[in-house]
Amino acid sequence: MVTPSMLGPTAGLVEDVRRIGVLRANALGDFIFVLPALDALRAAYPAAEIVLLGAPWHAKLWRDRPGPVDRVLVVPPAPGIRAPEPGEPESSIDGFLAAATGFDLAVQIHGGGANSNPLISRLGARVTVGLRADDAPPLDRWLRYVYYQHEVIRYLEVVGLVGAPATTITPTLAVTDADRAEAAQVLGPPDRPRVALHPGATDTRRRWPAERFAEVARALHGDGYEVLVTGTPSEQEVVDRVVAAAGVPVRPQVGTLSLGGLLGCYADCALVVSNDTGPLHVAAAVGAPTVGIFWVGNLINGASPLRGRHRPIGSWTVHCPMCGVDCTPGIYPHRPGDGECPHQDSFVADVPVVEVLEAARDLLTP
Repeated sequence: MVTPSMLGPTAGLVEDVRRIGVLRANALGDFIFVLPALDALRAAYPAAEIVLLGAPWHAKLWRDRPGPVDRVLVVPPAPGIRAPEPGEPESSIDGFLAAATGFDLAVQIHGGGANSNPLISRLGARVTVGLRADDAPPLDRWLRYVYYQHEVIRYLEVVGLVGAPATTITPTLAVTDADRAEAAQVLGPPDRPRVALHPGATDTRRRWPAERFAEVARALHGDGYEVLVTGTPSEQEVVDRVVAAAGVPVRPQVGTLSLGGLLGCYADCALVVSNDTGPLHVAAAVGAPTVGIFWVGNLINGASPLRGRHRPIGSWTVHCPMCGVDCTPGIYPHRPGDGECPHQDSFVADVPVVEVLEAARDLLTP
């Protein structure tokens, strides 16, 4: 439990708040980071309705799921807000704004604010609060966006601006009976303890080589575990490479589980080993021990600070393996990293298998 003296409010509560809109419409792992901030808002404003301004997948996730979100209002795709989901019907910002009314408090915990702060301001809330990078307009109460800060703490500081002290720094996501039932239907009963490997990541620079995951799969199978290899349909190729290289029976799970089913699956795993991507953070949020493979910048921003159940392992590579460009974000004029280059090679390929296996076995040992 985090007490107010550790991470408390820096401004007072807003009076007479009946409805709170919270903008967070990006990807799965990004959303997990804001759960403690949502918990803080729920504790500080227990009678208020908390409306997540999110994506269609958020609406599916929060349907009949206990937690701090009362309902989801889908934000239309827009530059700097979110990309359209496959098959999503067209919608307009004007239509969204017509439905997004009656907010007493509007919270922007979506990013630096260049695109999101103008949207928050158009909601007409009595008080607006959020993050502000140098290119973003201000809100009523705002916190400067600085890249190198742990994401969970970043958003807790934002809600502290409206009098909401932290109640936890640990993202937690409830697993429902329906989640577990789906996982059980797809996977069947385990005949030995299960571990899951997730070798994909949308950003290929965050991908540990598939052959390394295969070595881990082979070793853990030899230790007596049933090994699942999870992935999205777009990650089919990398999952296939892990399965082929493992040389032992493993169970690929690509597109077999909904997001809820994946929650149920991970909640019953003895361990999840993954790149730094959404499923890793989901696994931690449902209570699974994790070994995460991180690039150093993401290690700072997103790795769990807890070591009772989690072992983040970092690569210290900062220059592109192909062209040598410094790919750290350029934050200050005296430290101008390039941030980007045309190559998308792995920045975590130097993480040794032995280190991942040592961490995995440490967590699996009673």
